[in-house]
Amino acid sequence: MKLLEKITSPEKIKDLSVEQLSGLAEEIRQSIISSVSKTGGHLATNLGSVELTIALHYVLDISRDKLVWDVSNQTYSHKILTGRRDKMDTIRQYKGLAGFAKREESKYDHFGAGHASTSISAALGMAVARDNADDDYKVVAIIGDGAMTGGLAFEGLNNAGSLKNDLTVILNDNSWSISKNVGAMSKYLTNMLTDEKFNKLRDEIWEMTGRFKRRDKIRSAIQHIEQSVRGVIVPGMLFQKLGFRYFGPINGHDLPLLIRTLGNLKNISGPKMLHVVTTKGKGYKPAEGNPTKYHGVSSFDKITGQMDKKASTLPSYTEVFGNSMIELAAKDDNVIAITAAMAPGTGLVKFSEEFPKRFFDVGIAEGHAGTFAAGISAGGGKPYLTIYSTFMQRAFDMVMHDMALQKLPVVLCMDRGGLVGSDGPTHHGVYDLSFISTLPDIVMAVPKDGNELRSMLHYTVDNEIKIPIAIRYPRDTIPTEMKSEIEPIDWGCWEQLTAEGDITVLAVGTMVTTALNIKNTLKEKGINISVVNARFVKPFDEQFLNKVMKKSKAVVTIEENALIGGFGQAVAAYLLTNKYQGSFTALGIPDRYITHGTRAELLREIELDEKGVSNAIIALSESLESGNGFYRKLKIFSNNKHQDFQKEKEKETDIVSEKDLK
Repeated sequence: MKLLEKITSPEKIKDLSVEQLSGLAEEIRQSIISSVSKTGGHLATNLGSVELTIALHYVLDISRDKLVWDVSNQTYSHKILTGRRDKMDTIRQYKGLAGFAKREESKYDHFGAGHASTSISAALGMAVARDNADDDYKVVAIIGDGAMTGGLAFEGLNNAGSLKNDLTVILNDNSWSISKNVGAMSKYLTNMLTDEKFNKLRDEIWEMTGRFKRRDKIRSAIQHIEQSVRGVIVPGMLFQKLGFRYFGPINGHDLPLLIRTLGNLKNISGPKMLHVVTTKGKGYKPAEGNPTKYHGVSSFDKITGQMDKKASTLPSYTEVFGNSMIELAAKDDNVIAITAAMAPGTGLVKFSEEFPKRFFDVGIAEGHAGTFAAGISAGGGKPYLTIYSTFMQRAFDMVMHDMALQKLPVVLCMDRGGLVGSDGPTHHGVYDLSFISTLPDIVMAVPKDGNELRSMLHYTVDNEIKIPIAIRYPRDTIPTEMKSEIEPIDWGCWEQLTAEGDITVLAVGTMVTTALNIKNTLKEKGINISVVNARFVKPFDEQFLNKVMKKSKAVVTIEENALIGGFGQAVAAYLLTNKYQGSFTALGIPDRYITHGTRAELLREIELDEKGVSNAIIALSESLESGNGFYRKLKIFSNNKHQDFQKEKEKETDIVSEKDLK
C-alpha cells in the first residue's frame, strides 16, 4: 500500500515515522507531475515546496493551526494532503479544483490568494483576531523570495514586528544566489537558536539581568552581541531590525531538519522568520534545469518533459507585442520597457536581450513600476509599462495620481485583458476598461487583432503623445495573419467593418471577431447587423456614435469586460442623454466573479460566445417588432442568469416612456 493512500485525512500524516516521510515526498512529487502533465499548471514551484509542506502538516495541528500561502500557486502538495488527492486531475479545469488556495474549496484553505505579497498581512490579521479571542492556535505565512519584492510584504513585516503577536513567517527562497549559505555553520547556528533549552536559558539570562541596576546597558550589549553574530553568519539583519527573530537559512528539502526546526519554533513566542532554501522543480530534471520554463506549463509528456504544441500556427498577442517593442526600440532610442517580474509572460525576453540597458524588471512591485515609469516620462524617456491587466489593478493609484493627473505620457501595455482561462477569478482581466475609463486625460485602446496592436504601438512612438495611453489585449492567439507592412491607424476613431444595418453592433477587442463570425448566421434569419470596431473605449468616438443614432433602430455593445462601469454603460449613458429613440443592449461580463476553465467554456457559461451573442441579438430583433423604442421597452441582458436574484432581469421590462417623463 502506498504511503499516500494512508493519508485519508490530514491528521493521518502523523501516523508515519520521520523516516517514511521521504517516501511520501516522492509519491507526492509523482502525483503532481502526473496531474500537471495532463492539465497544465504551476509545476516547478510546487515540486520545490513538497518537503516544506509535509513538515508543516507533520508538526502543526492542521485542524486548528492556520497556513497562509502567498500567491498560493504552490499549494498542490497541501491540496493532496487535505483530502483533494483524488481530484488533482481536475486542477484548473472547468468545475474542477482551483489552481490556487480557495476558501470555498476547503476548510484548510484559510486565505485565498492569486496575487503576491499578501500572506504576511493576512496572517498578522489572523494572529490579532486569535489573540483578541483568547485562542492559542498557530499562524504561519509561507512566502517566496519573489513575493518578498512586493511592498505589501514589507508593510506586513513592519507592522508585525511592532505588534509582537505570535506569528511565524517562512521565507521559501528558491534563488540560487543564497544556496551557498546552506552549510554546516548555518545548520548548527539554526539548531542552536531554535533549541528549546537554549531559548529557555536565553530567557532566564534576560530575566536575571533585569535585577541589575545597569540592566538596560547589559541587555543592550547582549542584544548587540547576538545580532552581530547573526549578521556575520546569516543574512537576517533586515528582519531583525524589523522586529523578527530570524532563523536560517536551512535546507528546505531536509525533512528531519525542517521538522526539528519547526517543532522548536512552536515554543518561541512573538514574530519569527524562518528562512528555508529550496530548489524549484526539485526531483524532475526538466524542471530543475529550466525552472522558468516549467513555472507555469501547458500539458506535457511527463517522460520527456516536452510540452504539447499549440494548435494554432498564428502567434499570440503577447508575441506580437514583444516583436513590436523591438521595432519601437530600434526606431527610437528613448523607448524603455518596464515589467514587474513578468518578462517571459509579457513577451519581453527578446527585448531584454537586445536592449538590456533599456529594459527594467522591477520585481513584484506594480505600484513602484507605475511611479518609476512616470518618473522616466517626466525625465524625457518613453516608458512602456507592461503588466497583466489583473496586476495593473495594484497600480491604479499610480496610473491616476502619477500619470493621468500630471499628464505624463506613459504607455500602459496590459496583457491578459478579458478572461484568461484556467487561472480563474484572481487573474481574469475584466475590470480594466471600467477602472481606466473613470480617469480623465487618458486613452483606453483595444485592438481587434495583431496588426492593429502593432499599429497602435507604432503610433505611440511616431507621434508626440501628451497623456497616458492604455492598450489592452488578450491572452490568446491573434485571429488573422500578420501583414508585413504597418498599417496607419485613424487615432481615436472607430472603424466601420461591414455595411450599415438596422442593428449596429459596437464590438470591443476580441468581440469584433465574434460579431463578424455571427453576421452571416443572423443574415440567414433576416437580421442585418452592422459591425463596428469600437477600438477606442476612452474617449469613445462620439461623432461616429451620433451617426449611428440617426441610422440604426438598435445599438448593441459587446465587450469582454465587466458590464458595471464598462463600455456598454458609457454608451447607454450617451444614448440616453442624447434622447436616442431606438433600442439598446449591452453584453459583457456579469456582476459576479467568473470561475476557472478554458476561455471557450467560460464565454459559453456567461453567454458571450457566438451562440450567446447571436441569441441576444435575435431576441433584441424580435423586440423591435413592437417598435416601442429605447425609453419604452428595454431588453436587459445582464448575463447573470446563474444568480437567483437576477432571474427576473431576463424578462422584458417595462420602464417609463419618454412621453411619461414629459
